[in-house]
Amino acid sequence: MDLVNNRKILLREHPAAEPDDSCFEIVTDRVPRVGPGQAVVRVRYLSVDPAQRIWMNPGGAYGFEATPGLPMLSLGVGEVVDSRNPRYPLGAWVGGKLCWQQYAVLTEADETWVLPEEADPVLSLGVLGMNGQTAYWGLFDIGKPVPGETVLISAAAGATGSLAGQLARIAGCRVVGLAGTAAKRDWLLELGFDAALDYRSPDLAKLLDEACPDGVNVFFDNTGGPALDLALTRLALGGRVVLCGAIASYNDNGKPVGPAAYRMLIRQRGVMQGFIVMDYADRYGEALTKLVGWVADGSLKHREDVVHGLDNAPEALRRVLRGDNEGKMVVAL
Repeated sequence: MDLVNNRKILLREHPAAEPDDSCFEIVTDRVPRVGPGQAVVRVRYLSVDPAQRIWMNPGGAYGFEATPGLPMLSLGVGEVVDSRNPRYPLGAWVGGKLCWQQYAVLTEADETWVLPEEADPVLSLGVLGMNGQTAYWGLFDIGKPVPGETVLISAAAGATGSLAGQLARIAGCRVVGLAGTAAKRDWLLELGFDAALDYRSPDLAKLLDEACPDGVNVFFDNTGGPALDLALTRLALGGRVVLCGAIASYNDNGKPVGPAAYRMLIRQRGVMQGFIVMDYADRYGEALTKLVGWVADGSLKHREDVVHGLDNAPEALRRVLRGDNEGKMVVAL
């Protein structure tokens, strides 16, 4: 492969709040010639995830750390365009930590995987990727829904929440979602949610009582903050709280406020448990088989919010942190 320019967006500094453009630096260098054991991947799609915000904190989170002076850390998929490594044949599609750049140079040590030939690269970042795995294991292994129970989802129109809600419906549960706009709430109803509530409404407590008259059996929480407190006060006897994310506090630079209503866990004999999807890595195939089947038969619907151009990645991340996305946010290069 001839030497080509490689446009990158570097993390310039750790942000103190929402990462504005001053946190990033756009640079262009040359893709080096591929060495023994290496491969060059043309990055085609980047995943945009709320967790990237806490990867940007000193020390990172969940085993991921974005380092100032290096391309912003991101999962992505791309096509092998040059290779001296049999693991990465020319033309293969690869997923992994490809970062905010047009080209990534991979070695055997990089945490990557080769996509099956039939895989849709965009879906492999969302419903058939980490979001699908997160929704599946969080709901079924931690939430343990029982048919007829009520499942409440925060950030229900997001990439993970929208899938978790549909999986709860597949499990035979009544599903209530929290979302901030009328368009998102309409979409949740189209997905089969039994109710979709405005989490910004001053009457949310009343609305939740009406939607969940017997309480909340499973709360799949993507936000933390006020939604978590409110859900705890409505927890049914033996209720389970699945701590998937805390997007409401990600811009607080690691200083979130704890739940005020945690004593309801004692009264209701409830369980609140966090999880990291990578803990299930050796079981991804088990979930993927079911997710592929549900997507194929139409039981599990998905929506991608695609923006074009590497330079738009910072704003795409801010949109996700503000909750302005609908479904899975992806940057197409």
